[in-house]
Amino acid sequence: MPFLRRGLGELRLRPELLSVNALTHRAKAVRFAKSLIHGYGLFAAEPVEAGDFVVEYVGELLRRLVSDVRELSYVRQGQGDSYMFRLNSDTVIDATRKGAVARFINHSCEPNVVARVISVDGAPKIVFYAKARIEAAEELTYDYKFEFEDDKIPCLCGAASCRGSLN
Repeated sequence: MPFLRRGLGELRLRPELLSVNALTHRAKAVRFAKSLIHGYGLFAAEPVEAGDFVVEYVGELLRRLVSDVRELSYVRQGQGDSYMFRLNSDTVIDATRKGAVARFINHSCEPNVVARVISVDGAPKIVFYAKARIEAAEELTYDYKFEFEDDKIPCLCGAASCRGSLN
């Protein structure tokens, strides 16, 4: 078992503790640009290897009820697209006005990144990891996994296995 010397004593570490937290690694270089899927999209500006941390979804943490009211407010204001990502059954991250570039990742039925909820110093974070190698200039996509509803939202991903709707 590896160990580190600390003063006169030894601090013993388990090998799995030597791994680095994903958010301490550099996020990959990305850029947003017009997308063939929908509006703007997020694109890799460098090659990304499978399993690599790509980017964090940043925004304002809201309770679910507050996010529902805010989303209606955005519609009434003619905001257009809103960028809300459900963290869990009680919490939503709203990146509409206080978000970063990850909000531009579009949906695909054959995504190249996967969203994961992790905890950093006790705070939940949504981060994206590459499912497979992503080439520079390739659009980043993930499966939104919207809940089933009678009113279908058409999917424009163009994937061979497209389900036809986001929900």
